[in-house]
Amino acid sequence: MTSNRRFAERVEKIDISGIRKLFEGAGPNAINMGLGQPDFDTPDHIKQAAIDAINDGFTGYTTGLGVPELRQALSEKFEQFNNFQVVPDDIIITSGASEALHIALLALVGPGDEVLVPDPGFVSYVALTDISGGRAIGVPLTDTFTLDAETVAEYITDKTRVLVVNSPSNPTGGVQTRDEIQGLCELANDHNITIISDEVYEHIIYEGEHVSPASISNNVVTINATSKTYAMTGWRLGYVAAPHDITEQMLKAHQYVQACANSIAQKAALAAITGPQECVAEMRESFMRRRDLLIKGLKDLGIECVEPKGAFYAFPKVDNSMEAVMKLLEAGVITAPGSAFGPRGEGHIRLSYATSDKDIVRALDIMGQVL
Repeated sequence: MTSNRRFAERVEKIDISGIRKLFEGAGPNAINMGLGQPDFDTPDHIKQAAIDAINDGFTGYTTGLGVPELRQALSEKFEQFNNFQVVPDDIIITSGASEALHIALLALVGPGDEVLVPDPGFVSYVALTDISGGRAIGVPLTDTFTLDAETVAEYITDKTRVLVVNSPSNPTGGVQTRDEIQGLCELANDHNITIISDEVYEHIIYEGEHVSPASISNNVVTINATSKTYAMTGWRLGYVAAPHDITEQMLKAHQYVQACANSIAQKAALAAITGPQECVAEMRESFMRRRDLLIKGLKDLGIECVEPKGAFYAFPKVDNSMEAVMKLLEAGVITAPGSAFGPRGEGHIRLSYATSDKDIVRALDIMGQVL
């Protein structure tokens, strides 16, 4: 039976994530190099904090902003690690970084407004801009997969409201330099553009340093999560910090969309932020070893790839993104087409090396046969 049901244009014009589509359609024994998820278990002290929260009956709503002690801990973390100050009442605990990005765009972007996004860049930037009523404008990256102010300036119009910065980057592993961040902040300030800084991979850097734009400019929305740093992807716990006038507007959307973040996950996040950090260093060392294994393997196969400086993704060149991805999928390796991350991602595939050394070696063997 044909339906005459109508749907909202804002949803009809976006597509299912190219990453999730391939992941969910793969066989049970496939090597997963497609999903950006650490293969480590959440550290025990974090899990214990959640268990304690359940046993203590901490299972009801929290305030919309989130539990005060977690926001206080994050305020101290921002000052000590990210080199900027934000009061706890200007931090919102969200259901993952995805919700943080969503409510930030809802607060800042209206019909006809333009959002400058890295191209290639994370898939949510364009889709959530569309849902917010704005128009995403892709900005090409440098040869080292970073944004530079001179190029960004070419894409600014009188409709530009937001610039999205993501360092370390998904899908490329690029890391912005301090000079590049300085230039982007100065450019944004000159044009009264708000920077949304996606910093979920801030602790996974192998070369260079992490520089938060909010340490340079006060017109910045900083988005982060416990997901990648502490192997907590399924806990869905993110957070966002911004100037008060912005968080005031974001809180409205958050309260109606989400009410509050998961109470138990908030207690787990508190343990993650304030507890021992050796687990973070250990995971980063494993990711770096796996990166080196993968990049050497690709080089030995004659596949060109810029060495990623952070995150846990490689973005090698291929002749045809989707054709390569489908051939690899048939052979038992899940990857993601570069075209899913923007038009300039075509000619690449994204490989997540947040998987075991053994699987990386097996995947490289298959790539040698297929590609």
